[in-house]
Amino acid sequence: MAISPTLGILIMMNNYFHDVATALLASSAFVLYAVYRVQDDCVGPGAAEFFLKTYRKMVTFARCALAWIVIGGIPRTIFYTRFEWANAAGKGQVPALIVKHILMVFLVIAGVWGWRKLKSKAVRLTVNKRT
Repeated sequence: MAISPTLGILIMMNNYFHDVATALLASSAFVLYAVYRVQDDCVGPGAAEFFLKTYRKMVTFARCALAWIVIGGIPRTIFYTRFEWANAAGKGQVPALIVKHILMVFLVIAGVWGWRKLKSKAVRLTVNKRT
């Protein structure tokens, strides 16, 4: 079954934004970890407050990225063999496609792991701030 040009464009854009969301989830954890490290080296209550405010803003950002990974993954999975796989196989790029998906899975796992670690740091800072 052929894919219409309009549907092809929508699938291509969905796949692009899905890849971007994957990168954003992982990179947001790395960036927030860097902010935490800077905060850890600073003195005074303002440093912890800065991290906690940044953390709260970035949580929304990361949740949106994770939501897009899940939601955007649905059409990507549905059209995978007809769009992404067929295109790569026709150009001899299957190994590159496999490597890309391995990297994407790694980035999602690293992003989720990083955010879980950062949550524990935020909880610890919140508790320390209260005492």
